[in-house]
Amino acid sequence: MDIKTLIKPYCPWHDPNARPGWEQSIPSFRRPVFEELIKDLRSVPQMLSITGPRRVGKSTLLQQMVQHLLNLDQVPPERLIYYSLDDPARLRTSAGGEDVIDQLMTQLAELGQTGPAYLFLDEIQRFERWELYLKKYYDLKYPVHIVISGSASSPIFKKSRESLLGRVKDYHVLPFSFREFLLFQLHDKPDERPLLGEVSQILRAGDMIKGMLSGDLGYCSLATVSVPHGSDLLWEKAQAALESYLVDGGFPEVWQLPTQDKKIEYLYDNQIKKVIYEDLVLAAEFRKPEQLKAFYISLLEQPGREVNQKSLAREVGVSAQQVDKYLPLLEMTDLLAHASKFRSSPVRVRRGNMRFYLVDLALRNAVLRIGKDMLANEDMLGLYAENLVFNTLKKWRGMLQIDYYRDTAEREVDFVVHTAPSTYLPIEVKYRQTLAARDLRGLEYFAGRYRCHAPLVVTKNREDFGQRDQCFLLPLILFLLMMD
Repeated sequence: MDIKTLIKPYCPWHDPNARPGWEQSIPSFRRPVFEELIKDLRSVPQMLSITGPRRVGKSTLLQQMVQHLLNLDQVPPERLIYYSLDDPARLRTSAGGEDVIDQLMTQLAELGQTGPAYLFLDEIQRFERWELYLKKYYDLKYPVHIVISGSASSPIFKKSRESLLGRVKDYHVLPFSFREFLLFQLHDKPDERPLLGEVSQILRAGDMIKGMLSGDLGYCSLATVSVPHGSDLLWEKAQAALESYLVDGGFPEVWQLPTQDKKIEYLYDNQIKKVIYEDLVLAAEFRKPEQLKAFYISLLEQPGREVNQKSLAREVGVSAQQVDKYLPLLEMTDLLAHASKFRSSPVRVRRGNMRFYLVDLALRNAVLRIGKDMLANEDMLGLYAENLVFNTLKKWRGMLQIDYYRDTAEREVDFVVHTAPSTYLPIEVKYRQTLAARDLRGLEYFAGRYRCHAPLVVTKNREDFGQRDQCFLLPLILFLLMMD
């Protein structure tokens, strides 16, 4: 097949008549990672890689990058080629992956002699041994900027990307965070866009706080930072958005579905069945995917529950060796993540106690068929709030490690963030209507024993804000906006 015919459906900007319709189809909302990608596309020599779970918007990011290069950088359309390696036309023997990429690179390299040229390859994991071909072009210094995307739900893809160490800079894109969800909702409603200015003020305060906490500052008080609360209207919109986010999660295609049943079906089919029954069966050669699914569901029952790996193996009816195999795969495929029990020593004990959290809470809702009724369950809301705090901390670049602390039932801390060697930020999540003195005992004990920043309590109510004893209280909504 002629290469121009092959790529024509994927590059509508090559046709002046088709370009306006294509541009109108590109979402106008851009995730914060977009600006980082554009900056690196212009400045770093490596290839760029966008990875993440299925249906989080990787292809949209590629299309938005093309649109930006066309309109703001004024790159000639013919110097921009996008192609998806899951194109059914590649099933023809004349359209093998190596032939397609060879022809595209040759075509762009000629154009790249007189100006920047770009190749965007989507669903790269569909092309066997893709890393060998891209390594060849990179080492031969072809004058082409290469951006690839692929589903990180394939462990095979992760190993392939690691073989390009030093040649590729990876951006791991997860489902929308609450901050992104709120920004999207405000952007999508023109009459609410003025509230974006208030959100920006909160984000700037968050940048200041994260900068303070990232340094080895010993005991620093958040009370020294002016933290804007936001207006009553912003708080009302943010609270409504949080309730929607707790139910629907961060996969953007879900938000447009008409009913809760449709949303549950979509999430279960695309984010659980396909990962376990397709990606992991293929990559890990699983003989019994049903057993892995049952194991995963057992961890969904109570997110944040402390479990011992040996006890978990007995509870689920699998061997300890199977647990050792299952957990890394579930984490690698972005189905869950874990926090280990705090130890002042850097030595870790295998099969120790852990707490498990979901990368997106809507997956739990899908598997257990939970809808908006969960918003009336205060205990479950507390677990969900803790999960959201964990996910936010995981993405914080000033974080070296996240643990939890448990000495006795009276001396627990939900999260201990390592911000510098032997310096910790203890965080307790108390998403409830009232906050009692006993709720802070674990934090106070930990802070008295270890070198800490000011202990932080993530609360529910807007009024529970500011310094209390030796702790700083911050409502969940502000925490999710500021610390993301």
